[in-house]
Amino acid sequence: DIFAHALEAVDPVEAVKRNVSLSADTLKVKDKGYDLKGFKDIYLVGAGKAGGPMAYALEDILGPRISEGLINVKYEHVRELKRIRLNEAGHPLPDRAGMEGAEEMVKLLRHTGENDLIICLISGGGSALLPLPVTGITLEEKGEVTELLLGCGASINEMNALRKHISLIKGGGLARAAAPSTLIALILSDVIGDLVDTIASGPTVADETTFKDVETILNAYDLMARIPQSVRKHLESGLS
Repeated sequence: DIFAHALEAVDPVEAVKRNVSLSADTLKVKDKGYDLKGFKDIYLVGAGKAGGPMAYALEDILGPRISEGLINVKYEHVRELKRIRLNEAGHPLPDRAGMEGAEEMVKLLRHTGENDLIICLISGGGSALLPLPVTGITLEEKGEVTELLLGCGASINEMNALRKHISLIKGGGLARAAAPSTLIALILSDVIGDLVDTIASGPTVADETTFKDVETILNAYDLMARIPQSVRKHLESGLS
């Protein structure tokens, strides 16, 4: 009974519905209201293992008001939806499907404007499921860095600090692509302390870490000489 109650308490569908509701033309998120008559289109993007049920909850709330949606989810973590597309991708190691989904999201967001509403759904696993390396670093090299971090005992905070500094979409990159649209981020935490810039490497919030922090982390695990040369070159450029 305790186990069943715990699962019910953290169900992603119920988590969304506890915090999001629609009354006439007003979308209420926690304590803030959004007049939907003021928006031309509503788009959903995001990534995470709970993306399917979170998207299901939003479809149930907003229905045909949703213009389009794309969420990257782990393979076989899908459910039937009507207006939002779930793109299956690799976790815990990023893959080509995840990168193509991330590229498509950025392309979609860059065509939105100040009269559009973007709702971003973020949950655990989002770091691996939303890979978009900076210019000069390949997906394979990013995957190599992820494997090194997984194998050395680095914490999730340390892993994501590095991920943010070699990504175009993490560390606030998705929010930059969405500007000047109105952006709502619904974040389901899998990180102790609920640090929003760490969950899924913070695609919708400012990065609190620095290149110097990343250097310290790599040196602590003796990884600086083992990471791909392209990654080391990018980090050295940031440090300078």
